[in-house]
Amino acid sequence: MTESQLIEGCKKHDSKALKLLYEQYAGRMLSVCRRYVSDIETARDLMHDGFVLVFENIADYRGDGSFEGWLRRIFVNTVLSYLRKNDVLSNSMEIELQYDLSSKELSIIEQMEINELLGCIAQLPTGYRTVLNLYSIEGYSHREIAERLGITEETSRSQLFRAKAMLQKMMKK
Repeated sequence: MTESQLIEGCKKHDSKALKLLYEQYAGRMLSVCRRYVSDIETARDLMHDGFVLVFENIADYRGDGSFEGWLRRIFVNTVLSYLRKNDVLSNSMEIELQYDLSSKELSIIEQMEINELLGCIAQLPTGYRTVLNLYSIEGYSHREIAERLGITEETSRSQLFRAKAMLQKMMKK
C-alpha cells in the first residue's frame, strides 16, 4: 500500500489502514517522544495520545510537505502540551549568556556514536532536553521556543547554554 493510499484509507477510517499507519510510524514517533521525556511509559502514553490526534485530524492533511513531517509536528506539539501542563520550565533562571562550542568540542561530538549521544541527551534535565531538541533538532528559533513553552527568549537561551555545557561535561568523561 502506498503512502497516499494509506492516508486515504485512514481518512475513510479503514481499520486496516489505521493499523498499518500505526505500525509503520509508531517506532519513529516513540523516538520523537523519548527525546523529550526520559520515562518510557510517559513517552508511550504521549505516543498514543499523538496517534489519537493523528487519527482525529488526518482529514486535515492536504499533502503539502511530507506526511512524516506533519506527523512529527503533531507529536512534538503533543509532548510540548504535556510539558507545559507539568510546568517543566517553571524553575528556570534567566541568564544573558551566549555559548558556542569550540571546534575541539564539536569533534568530540562528531566522534561519538549516536546511541552514546542520545544517552547523554536523555540524562539532561527535562527543561534542558526540551529546549535542546526544539532548537537543535526541530530547528525552532528561541522566539518560537519561548512562545510554545510560555517562557522568555532569555530562558530558552539559558536552557540551551546549560544543556550544551552539561553535555560537554558528560562527553569529556
